[in-house]
Formats: sequence, structure tokens, C-alpha cells
Amino acid sequence: MNSLNAAPVPASIDALVQALQSVGYFADRRLATAVFLALKLQRPLLLEGEPGVGKTALAKALSEVLSRSLIRLQCYDGLEQREALYEWNYAAQLLHMRAAEGQGSADMAQVEREVYQDRYLIRRPLLQALQAPAPGAVLLIDEVDRADEPFEAFLLEYLGEYQVSIPEIGTVRATATPVTLLTSNRTRDLHDAVKRRCLYHWLDYPERARELAIVRAQVPGASEALAVQVAEFVGRLRSQPFANAFQRAPGIAESVEWAKALVALDTIVVDPEVVSDTAGILFKQREDVAALTRDMAVQLLQPADADA
Repeated sequence: MNSLNAAPVPASIDALVQALQSVGYFADRRLATAVFLALKLQRPLLLEGEPGVGKTALAKALSEVLSRSLIRLQCYDGLEQREALYEWNYAAQLLHMRAAEGQGSADMAQVEREVYQDRYLIRRPLLQALQAPAPGAVLLIDEVDRADEPFEAFLLEYLGEYQVSIPEIGTVRATATPVTLLTSNRTRDLHDAVKRRCLYHWLDYPERARELAIVRAQVPGASEALAVQVAEFVGRLRSQPFANAFQRAPGIAESVEWAKALVALDTIVVDPEVVSDTAGILFKQREDVAALTRDMAVQLLQPADADA
């Protein structure tokens, strides 16, 4: 099933962890187990969690590890089937019909069959994934919770059987089974029918050691001391009772961006003034930036011994 240029599926969970780390993605064992089973069982994997915890990044890392193309379907309110699966090139079809009329073709049924040929089909992400050559693609159905319920129903055939139905052509089955990841920020509950067709994993904020490893890998210009300060500060921001002060705690993406900003500012020691000046990198809501007061920053920056 694998092509000469494709990487094989890692033989074990540990091998998968190491392969993901080699491309800069640090997965804990529970997440690696869910991904490993999705690959071995050829099942879609539904990832839920807060924004910025690495759901989308996992799909990108997997495409690198497996040397497969990444196809992304970004969901949004009002997403239609034709934008996700296919649509016909109506302009080209019309030109073909006019040319047939100009040549005096009387068999309109034949002309109609001709305009529904493969060359007039515009492939959207789902169809691209199904028709990708072996070993297949990595399909990311991103933020599926932003689409509406009819779109969820439309996905069921693909998720359950890796096939779709096109009225003019018939059933299109996967040339090679796509590695399929769905992500959700859980702005609403997904239908049980979608969940039953997928393996499931809740992706939480990383523990301190894993976040530190991510910052080190993604921001090589940061000193060890600065990376430790970033991981500890953001970890405390997410902990009780501080988390209750914010609408949304910073994700891994914000930790990495903050570390990059601190490096750009030649920061050696993170102090309350630096925190105040760069709060707009950690938070994207005005209320959250305002909630991060100087007194809170002082508390968060206390040495670990002071928390005991």
C-alpha cells in the first residue's frame, strides 16, 4: 500500500512518539496511543480540546511523519456539501454543450453524459482525500463543531465507509484509506453518530515538562532559563485559582509565540513589567489582558518554593 516515497506507519507507540518528536510535536502516551490505534485500525480520530492545545498541529506533524500530503477542510457556519466534496465546472460544461450544438449534434442525451465526465469535476477536500494515490493522504477536518448539524449528517458516509455518493457518477470509494483527523473546540456537542464512527481523544493542556520541551524545540533561540520561566508562568496561569479570572487560558501556541517575543526583546528575566507589556500575546481578549494585573503577575512569578 505504501509508495516508495512514503514512510511506513511506526511499528509501536514508542516509535510513534519518537517520530512525532523528530518533527517537533511532543505527544504524551495517551495521545500517541489514540493516534497509533487510528492508524492501525484505519479509523477517523476525533480530537476535542481547548483552542491552542495542538490539535491542528498534530495533523501537520503526522503528514510529515508519514510523508503523506495534508489536505485540510476548514469548517465554518454555513459550510455546504459542494465546498467540502465537489462541484461541477459549469462554465466548461456550458462551452462543451454550445460546441456540440454548433456541430449539429442531435443526441442531447449523449451530450449530457459527456458534460458529467471526470474532467469537468472540481474536487474539494473530501474527494481529494478519497482519490489520493497510495498510500493515501492525511485529511484534517478542522473545527467541525463550527459547521451545522446537516453537515455532520453529510459526513457520516465518509467517516463510516470512506466513500461518498455523487449522483451523476455513483459511489466513490477510497483509493487508499486516508488518515482522517477531526478537531473540535467543543463550542457545541457533536452528534453521537459522528462520535460512534471515530476514535476519540480529549487533548488537554500539557503538563509542565512537555510544555517546556515544546518551547525548547520551537524556540531554539530561548535560553534554558527563559524557556523554564515561560513554561512555569503559563502553567500557573492555567491553574486554579488564576484560571477563573480569564475567559480563556493561553494555549501551547501562545506559549511558543510569547517565548519568541521575549527572545526578540532580549529578555533575560521575566518580570511584571515584561508580562504587562506582552500580555496581548498570551491573551486575545481585552478582558483577559485587563485581568492580568501587576499584582497577579507578581504572584505568578514567585519562585516555586513560595507556592508551598
